[in-house]
Amino acid sequence: MTSPSPAPVAPPGPAGRSPGQLMWRRFKRDRPGVVSAYVVTFFFLVALAAPLISKLYGKNPTQTYGLDQPGLLNEYGYPVKPNGGMSGSFWFGLEPTLGRDVLTQLVYGIRTSLLIAAAATVLCVVTGVLIGVTAGYLGGRTDYLLGRFIDLLLAFPSQLSFIAFTPVVYALFVSPEKETPTYLRVLTLILVLWVLGWMGLARLLRGQVLSLREREFVEAAKVTGASPWRVITKELLPNLWTPILVQSTLMLPSFVTIEAGLSFIGVGIVEPTPDWGRMFANGAHYYESDITYIFFPGLAMIVFVVAFNLLGDSVRDAFDPRTGR
Repeated sequence: MTSPSPAPVAPPGPAGRSPGQLMWRRFKRDRPGVVSAYVVTFFFLVALAAPLISKLYGKNPTQTYGLDQPGLLNEYGYPVKPNGGMSGSFWFGLEPTLGRDVLTQLVYGIRTSLLIAAAATVLCVVTGVLIGVTAGYLGGRTDYLLGRFIDLLLAFPSQLSFIAFTPVVYALFVSPEKETPTYLRVLTLILVLWVLGWMGLARLLRGQVLSLREREFVEAAKVTGASPWRVITKELLPNLWTPILVQSTLMLPSFVTIEAGLSFIGVGIVEPTPDWGRMFANGAHYYESDITYIFFPGLAMIVFVVAFNLLGDSVRDAFDPRTGR
């Protein structure tokens, strides 16, 4: 008597994927997003490795090579060699008048601008999350008071406020006849960008939380006796990562351009500290006779801002495929 054949074993089904894995899979399929992520990572690595790059390159951003070495600048202060003095010794050329190396100026300028923008972005995100979630979850009088406070700050014209408040903060710590130290200028820029930059995220998250707190999963958590902290951290925040990340990726390049603009008009970082915006300010004086000097910082700024904005779009689409192209 033959034994019965074993029952066929069903092939294993596809392994389940977490939301994070699905997001990462969608993001990897977005080629512009992946390229943008590499570009943004490159800029941050350049900023972090600025001292190493300067050491390997053999130049520094403050030494006046054109004044110290004869034959690099003409009698009018412009590079003798074509294309802004580009050569095997000075890859991006020389700065007119002072003869400083453009490459190290740009590398350290990126470092300064990204430090200020990244610090302000982190502070704005933390503040926006705290105030926006608090106002939306508690509601009532708390929501009303915080909402009016946000409306008050949003009433200030942003660009004019940045220009007006920055010198005021300087004057609070340093008398007008003394030179403001660089560290205080950096801290002041971070402070001003923070104070005037978190309200949009807070208002967005407030609206999101107002709609989420009435959903069934939040009500179920409350019924089971979960504390407000647990409801916020376990039920609400996981549903807020998309707007938080998208707004962060839009906020940081915006802060980079604002910081550069403040330095351009003279209320941000000043000589001799390398800065992206200060390079634009100097380039505005030289572009008629030497357009090469402003070419590299301008190109770097355009590439960085475009890449970061594309990255923000890709992150949004990866988290919420319904918004995808």
